[in-house]
Amino acid sequence: MRTARCEYLLRFGDNALILSQRLGERCGKGPALEEDMALTNTALDLLGQARLWLSLAAEAAGDGADEDTLAYLRDDREFHNVLLVEQPNGGYADTLVRQFLFDAWASLALRQLLGSRDAAIAAIAEKAVKEVSYHLRRTSDLVVRLGDGTERSHALMQAALEALWPYHHELFIGDAVDAEMVAAGIGFEPASLRDAWLSYVREVLAEASLTMPAAGGWAPKGGKQGLHSEHLSRLLAEMQVLPRSHPGARW
Repeated sequence: MRTARCEYLLRFGDNALILSQRLGERCGKGPALEEDMALTNTALDLLGQARLWLSLAAEAAGDGADEDTLAYLRDDREFHNVLLVEQPNGGYADTLVRQFLFDAWASLALRQLLGSRDAAIAAIAEKAVKEVSYHLRRTSDLVVRLGDGTERSHALMQAALEALWPYHHELFIGDAVDAEMVAAGIGFEPASLRDAWLSYVREVLAEASLTMPAAGGWAPKGGKQGLHSEHLSRLLAEMQVLPRSHPGARW
């Protein structure tokens, strides 16, 4: 039976892995060559982070798992990523808004983990926060450029923001695992990041001439506990097909 620490690590690893897979689907399909390369590099950064988190989670599990079995041999109910990162790419505006909302959270979350009593977690956070800080600068700049761009780019960005906004709430909902990690000095209280996140996002959206969606309304959740949308099942079917079709195969 996996410990709370193991599940906590899986949450960070799964967020990075699933978002990396989503961005990888965009490879060769970016709106411009420079942006296509940037999306691919972001996907690779997240994949590298996922490997670190999942390797540490496998060590914590102590059941013979490794980063590969955790990535390729778990079913959707065993994944603990938030619902936001599994949402489809949609148009480029959807991809960008999803990344911006996540980057703004991840930058804050990783900075909290720099002070973790768990040295291994703090070390991963120290490496990852440098990459995510760059991701956030890039996505923030693009949100402003497209939100305050043409009439069409503004409309597409606003529509993407309205569609994806409900999924941000889950980022700030804590549970028993979070509480145990806070008590141990390992993790942070998710709700403590909300005000800083909203302040930053509000500032960027204002500069982009985009309207922040109204508070309240539909707020899907459950991804951290393994309750996912059908989108994750389809993503995993594609991501896991080779290792599941050829168990134990090696290059």
